Amino acid sequence: MIAAGQATWYLSRGSGAVSLVLLTVSFVLGIPTLLSWGTPRVPRLVVQLMHRNVSLLVIVFLLIHIATSVLDSFVSISWIDALVPFGGTYRPIWLGLGALAADCLIAVIVTSLLRPRVSFALWKRVHWLAYACWPIAIVHGLGTGTDTRYGWMQLLDAVCAALVLGSIAWRLAVRPMQDPRRRTATVAAVVAVPLAIAIWLFAGPMQADWGKTHKAATPATTQDATAETTVP
Repeated sequence: MIAAGQATWYLSRGSGAVSLVLLTVSFVLGIPTLLSWGTPRVPRLVVQLMHRNVSLLVIVFLLIHIATSVLDSFVSISWIDALVPFGGTYRPIWLGLGALAADCLIAVIVTSLLRPRVSFALWKRVHWLAYACWPIAIVHGLGTGTDTRYGWMQLLDAVCAALVLGSIAWRLAVRPMQDPRRRTATVAAVVAVPLAIAIWLFAGPMQADWGKTHKAATPATTQDATAETTVP
C-alpha cells in the first residue's frame, strides 16, 4: 500500500510528465492558431478553442505539480521557491528553471485571457515567451526529474521534442520571416537549442553519477537511509 508521502511524490512526478505533454500539445496547436489555419472539417475556431482549453489544462496540472512538490516531505521546497526563479536552496538551477518556465507560461495565459483589455503589441511580446517556455521546461524536467534515465520518459521527451520542432518548421515554411537576419537567427536557434540540450543530456543526466549528486531522494531511498542511520 502506498503511503501518503509516497503518493505525493508519485503524483508530483506524474503531474510533471502530464504537464510536459499538455504544454507540447498547446505549443503545437498555437502554430495553426497563429497562422489562422483551418479546414472545412476542422474550422479555425475549433483549433483556437482547443489551443485555449489545452493551455488552461496545462495550468491545472502545473498547479498540481507545484503543490505536490511543495507538500512532498522528502524535499524542502517552499511556494516561493516554486514561483521565484533561483531563490531556493534545493537544486537552485533546475528548480529555478522550472519556476521560470511556470512564470512564463502563467504570463502567456493571463495576457491571453485578458486579450481584449491589453494592447496587441504587449500581448505579442509576452506571447513570444511561449517559444522559450518549452525548452526551459524540458531542461527542468531532464535535470531534476527522477525518471530521466527510464526508456519510457526518454521516448516521451523525444516525441514531444519532435512535435515541437516539426510545428516550428511548418510555421517557418508556411509563413517565412521577411527579415533575413531574423530568419537566420530563428533557424540557427531551432538547430542549436535542441543540439545543445542533447549534448548536455548525454553528458549530464544520462550519466550514472548524475543521480548520486543531482537526483532527488525517492521515498524508497530515503527510507533505506533512515533505516541505516537508526540500526545500531
